Amino acid sequence: MTEKQGINNDTSAAEAYELIASRVFDAPRDLVYEAWTNPDHLAKWWGPNGFTNTFHEFDLRPGGAWQFVMHGPNGVDYPNKSEFVEIGPERIVLRHLSAPHFQITAILEDLGSQTKLTFRQLFSTASEFNAASKYAPEANEQNLDRLGIQLQKMKSV
Repeated sequence: MTEKQGINNDTSAAEAYELIASRVFDAPRDLVYEAWTNPDHLAKWWGPNGFTNTFHEFDLRPGGAWQFVMHGPNGVDYPNKSEFVEIGPERIVLRHLSAPHFQITAILEDLGSQTKLTFRQLFSTASEFNAASKYAPEANEQNLDRLGIQLQKMKSV
């Protein structure tokens, strides 16, 4: 269930370049955190529908690199490079260093047997935001759908 999706309507220029999606998952926070921080799980759900991933580097620590290729369903490869900024059970922050440039902040709120995930994607410039806002809101929702499927698989093991 999506609680909030779309463009942030706050007034500051920086916040105006932000996309926000939120969802409550039927999984405890430690499991959602594992899905984000274990590369074996992350590779299975990261990206929109039809995408697969090949991870080349996954150094899970502040300042650590995450380099991977997203393989699109159309046969196009999308190299990605990110840097982890903050890693913790309540908040994961990473900076996407490849174009388009943005920062992702994943806030994991413990609701007992459930977890509320708020996914914030803050773009560096208006032009990158405007270009990404044509596809990113739907792609982010698909990404969260895939996370939900992965969490169900993790729960059944």
